[in-house]
Amino acid sequence: MRRRAGPDLALASFRTPEGASADRVKLFPFHVDPDHWRAGLGTALHEACVEHWRADGRSTAVLDVHVDNRRAQAFSARQGWVPDPEHPPAEGDHHVFLRLPVRGE
Repeated sequence: MRRRAGPDLALASFRTPEGASADRVKLFPFHVDPDHWRAGLGTALHEACVEHWRADGRSTAVLDVHVDNRRAQAFSARQGWVPDPEHPPAEGDHHVFLRLPVRGE
């Protein structure tokens, strides 16, 4: 599924990872046009994704971010993403694996 915020200003794509249970979702591309960073689009798009995942009965979202992409890692941390204990970093990894509990209280 793809969610857009505005005319090509932000894009998120997600699906159930291959071989995973139906309650897990993986966030693939999540992009905000750099000219619009820090304007709230990323946060709004992320909230829309989480709302959709909750409505679909997902319990966990996973994401991998390139190890050098500190901006994306910081954004993800602000949204509640934490290191995925099922995929700890290994020497030579090019990505950091994150997870987010999705179920609402």
